[in-house]
Amino acid sequence: MKQAVMYGGGNIGRGFIGALFSQAGCAVTFIDVAEPVVEGLQQRGVYPVRYVSSQGHEDVMVSPVTAVNGNDQEAAAEAIANCDIMATAVGARILKFIVGNIVAGLRKRWQRTDAPLNIIICENLMDANLILERMLKEQLTEEECRKFDETVGLVEASIGRMVPVQTEEMKDGDPLRVCVERYGYLPVDGAAFKGQPPELPGMVPFAPFDFYIKRKLYLHNMGHATCAYLGDLLGLPYIWQAIDEPEIRILTEGAMDESLMALSKRYEVPMDQLMLHKMDLLRRFTNRALGDTCARVGGDPGRKLSLEDRLVGAAKLAVEMDVVPAYMAVGAAAGVRRYVQEAGWEQSADACRKVLAEVSQLPTDHPFAALVEQFYGKILEGCTIADLRRAADEVRGAALQNIV
Repeated sequence: MKQAVMYGGGNIGRGFIGALFSQAGCAVTFIDVAEPVVEGLQQRGVYPVRYVSSQGHEDVMVSPVTAVNGNDQEAAAEAIANCDIMATAVGARILKFIVGNIVAGLRKRWQRTDAPLNIIICENLMDANLILERMLKEQLTEEECRKFDETVGLVEASIGRMVPVQTEEMKDGDPLRVCVERYGYLPVDGAAFKGQPPELPGMVPFAPFDFYIKRKLYLHNMGHATCAYLGDLLGLPYIWQAIDEPEIRILTEGAMDESLMALSKRYEVPMDQLMLHKMDLLRRFTNRALGDTCARVGGDPGRKLSLEDRLVGAAKLAVEMDVVPAYMAVGAAAGVRRYVQEAGWEQSADACRKVLAEVSQLPTDHPFAALVEQFYGKILEGCTIADLRRAADEVRGAALQNIV
């Protein structure tokens, strides 16, 4: 039986990639530092994934599995040295902490075999392959770097499955249970594999891959964040509640339309293909059983407002492609409000400008900065969601008149 290593035993690790490895006929070893998860997987050798929807749920058992503690470098390195395929899903901020174990595993591996190792990188991070490569090579010798280039494939993936924070209700008496949506499509960078790509259910290699990374970040993640931050304005706890509000849905869909128009122009992808993807995303946002929260989806607003991330990055692309990001600006303004709130600052025009300059790194004369300031000011004035939507409609209407 082939051996797979899943570095990260959290929601994506157990709820998506680890399950795919198992479905492909692999024995899966998870590496994690959460002792209850590690011990539970070691003792039981199996865990349930629950597929949830408005129509009900289905539990599927994932096996055979085991786990090693990431604090035990010898055990982690041994697992990596012996595996046929590997993936990471630890979170962008944690990648640097797992590099030492990966390096130790590669060194053990190279003593035994020249067989390639492909590592599927499932982190919500632009250029994740380049970042991980740099961190790994910083700990390798010149000769080991040559060996690395010959035998290790760092494969970016676009994770579309939505997996919320698992509540006790979702665990339903089993601490290892993960509740997920059915969506199981896994685009990966087909050009990055060393040797033959593995056959995994739902995995589709694409090249060039930049479009799929941008589609995930600038359409899915941007729309999700916009919905979450607008939900915050109404004090709504759940994403499904936010997207069920007609005005929020209009603004969210408008922002996604702006992004898909820009993506279509930039990558010469048919508009109808992106429209179908947008419609599927909006449907998935309504999944009540998933229980996804505005707090989770909008978490870490500093990262999500950064220059190349979902909100500002998508808007920059729109401006470059001559699309006015009016609806995106409403979502970003609501995101700025959340950032300022979490920072403990006073909500003010100065605070908004500070966020746009220091967090988003937008020049003061950038057209998107001006739009965000405009809508943030309306939020401070107490405008309703409907007022914000009407204001965005006016900006969009003026842009369309200029085109005509």
